[in-house]
Amino acid sequence: MQRQSTIQALLNAGAEAATALHAPAGKPLSYGALRSHVERTVVRLNALGVGRGDRVAIVLPNGPDMASSFVSVAAACAACPLNPAYRVDEFEFYLSDLKAKALLVERGSGSTAVEVARKLGVRVLELSATGEGAGAFVIAPADDDASTPTADGGYAQPGDIALILHTSGTTSRPKIVPLTQTNVCASAHSIATTLRLTPTDRALNIMPLFHIHGLMAGVLAPLAAGSTIYCTPGFNALKFFPWMAECRPTWVTAVPTMHQTILGRAAQSKDVIAANPLRFLRSSSSSMPPQVIAELEAVFNAPLIESYGMTEASHQMASNPLPPAERKPGTVGRAAGPEVAIMDEAGTLLPAGATGEIVIRGPSVTLGYENNPKANAEAFTNGWFRTGDQGSIDVDGFLSITGRLKEIINRGGEKISPREVDEVLMDHPAVAQVVTFAIPHAKLGEEVGAVIVLRDGKQATDRELREFAGKRLADYKIPRKILFMDEIPKGATGKLQRIGLAQKLGLA
Repeated sequence: MQRQSTIQALLNAGAEAATALHAPAGKPLSYGALRSHVERTVVRLNALGVGRGDRVAIVLPNGPDMASSFVSVAAACAACPLNPAYRVDEFEFYLSDLKAKALLVERGSGSTAVEVARKLGVRVLELSATGEGAGAFVIAPADDDASTPTADGGYAQPGDIALILHTSGTTSRPKIVPLTQTNVCASAHSIATTLRLTPTDRALNIMPLFHIHGLMAGVLAPLAAGSTIYCTPGFNALKFFPWMAECRPTWVTAVPTMHQTILGRAAQSKDVIAANPLRFLRSSSSSMPPQVIAELEAVFNAPLIESYGMTEASHQMASNPLPPAERKPGTVGRAAGPEVAIMDEAGTLLPAGATGEIVIRGPSVTLGYENNPKANAEAFTNGWFRTGDQGSIDVDGFLSITGRLKEIINRGGEKISPREVDEVLMDHPAVAQVVTFAIPHAKLGEEVGAVIVLRDGKQATDRELREFAGKRLADYKIPRKILFMDEIPKGATGKLQRIGLAQKLGLA
């Protein structure tokens, strides 16, 4: 697989007549048609005054139009996908912070992003499907304006920004993460290589396409391998197995909470699973309990590949390899993209087995946050980017994450990894899902809390779970507060969010 450094070049991987984009109950779009579509869109954007260096915010529902919009816009300028569920204040913040030149929405969109864009003087562009195939569309200005000068530039070049996303901002103002054409193409190639993707593969994308996981592993990596992507409207537990039967995917990538929900419905869909064997499943964006990995592999009769990624690295940083190579459940595998190392607070790289902060460097890593010298000074040390995650690398090169440094619970000076507590509680036969988190405490600083989702038909009390945990955990690590809920509170991308969870649940 040849490494490319622009999205225009990356799209050349697919054979002319091979299917690039598809959708449930939709019409396929070939690679030849996708390349022509992207070329027309670049020319159209230039004619509308949008070119290299400009930023286009995209507010579209999940599906083939969102996938092709990302690729087409990023081939010309900087694509800035935003969560369609944002409120007015959020759209105002992001559109202003991005300095967006245009906003791309569906024709007739009722999104509040449109009124915010008009208030801020951001040009609104509307997308209309052509019927040529999944993701084929034309763009027209929402308001007739013939005064916009044509932009120069054509296709974006390797050093141009291709994608801009914000950090989650759970503990501070969201930071702008600009990713260049080189960054995203390097990552797409790394993911495709790790997963051994070929033109015969078919990906079923259920990830949101305003998040790095879906954009990179769900869209750009399959395109880099010339394979097919089935673009769904987003994760839907009721529709997953019907989609699987229709699309016949060879693999699927998702976050752990999605995998666990799929697992909960798998017993009723054994015939679909047997008739549509997966080559592998992939999990990323947060840790997957080893117990769930084993259960998924048994149900689907396929390996689950756990990967480790973040926005600043254009997604993938490490991954467990596919069989027959060795996998170590409970680790996130070996470096699979940028270089990965462990560093202490003073900036010294640590030897195998030592615990410290995970650091990365390489072609997929952002050059720095935009207009944020303080954050960059804190994030970069001797050319290495500090991920904010704590972990260690064993003698075989396998990376284990012990927790997010900001998520580590400090109970009276005792440091507790919430992941460790999660994994112990997950071994209880009544527990389906768990998330351990910090609760503010007047004397200790922080106390240990946990949210538990029980398996269907199973029961357990908080006292019983504490006694169970006490057999394997030191007393100070045992959750003092256990809440039973029907589902784990999650963020917009389906990830567990430990930081701020106590406040959300009224415990702080």
